[in-house]
Amino acid sequence: MKKTLLLVLAMTFLVSPFLFSAGQAARDDGYEIVVVPKDSSNPWFVRMKEGVDEYREETGLNVYQRGTAQIDATLQAQLVQDLIAQGVDAICVVPVDIESIDPVLEQARNAGIVVITHEGAALENVDYNIEAFSNVGYGAFIMDNLAEAMDYEGVYTTMVASLTVGAHNEWANAGVAHQKENYPNMTLLAAQPRVESHDNGDIAYNVALELFKAYPQLKGIMGTSSYDAPGIARAIEELGLVDRVFTSGTGLPLDNAALLESGIVKSLTLWDPAEAGKAMASLALKVLNGEEIAAPVDLGIGGYNAMTFREGSNTTLEGEGWIIINADNVYDFGF
Repeated sequence: MKKTLLLVLAMTFLVSPFLFSAGQAARDDGYEIVVVPKDSSNPWFVRMKEGVDEYREETGLNVYQRGTAQIDATLQAQLVQDLIAQGVDAICVVPVDIESIDPVLEQARNAGIVVITHEGAALENVDYNIEAFSNVGYGAFIMDNLAEAMDYEGVYTTMVASLTVGAHNEWANAGVAHQKENYPNMTLLAAQPRVESHDNGDIAYNVALELFKAYPQLKGIMGTSSYDAPGIARAIEELGLVDRVFTSGTGLPLDNAALLESGIVKSLTLWDPAEAGKAMASLALKVLNGEEIAAPVDLGIGGYNAMTFREGSNTTLEGEGWIIINADNVYDFGF
């Protein structure tokens, strides 16, 4: 009897690690992690979905992207509330509007849902927010590209999707600060130091038309939304101002190949949204599994494998994921 009991205990000890591993896998596979972009139609977030889908295929986890038909803060808030009611395990959000989504994310956390965001450093109700890079560094990087195009002199202004989009305004603020420190022959347009495009290329185009007509001295516009620089470029071409006024900002490579090859836009900057989508899901999984999130954080994604906390923050993690796109490399990225 004693030998039988010892044998049973030994067998239990031997197989328990395997049972634990299987249980861990089952627990991971049972998680439902949802990525909520600003919308589902913007090519930027279509690319993000590709990354999320790849992550699901690579890991076997129940991870998927679900977005609204258009960029709308109210619709995004409603979608997140639907997911809360659905009882998902983690929600990863790229916020349209900081102020309106923050209380909804509080509801999610109160319901025991892990909340990970991207481009939402000003949010309070998150477990963690991830950025592909330092917003200060990225804003300075965009300004460096605009300054080079402007030959480091002249009047410029800044364009953001809206005054409530946290990351865009941080980039613009950092770009202006970088200009004042490094490019003394450049001047911010005092009358309109910041304008809005509402993440719409036609609005960016119309706003740029009005600016160039109202302020003949205006030589450059620093864009932040992926719609800004392409919209501004249309205005530059229509007004016959190519090689006299300039823009730089974020944009998708293939969508802007003709603009870059023509020289209307000298360069664009961005990060790969597919990698950002994977990184959000990877961080959500770590939090769900109770892992310690201590810098440097390795999410297993290029550009997100040595993340550090932003100075003064214990929720925002920054990577090293920015890239520059020009006529020479526009076809190298595959999207």
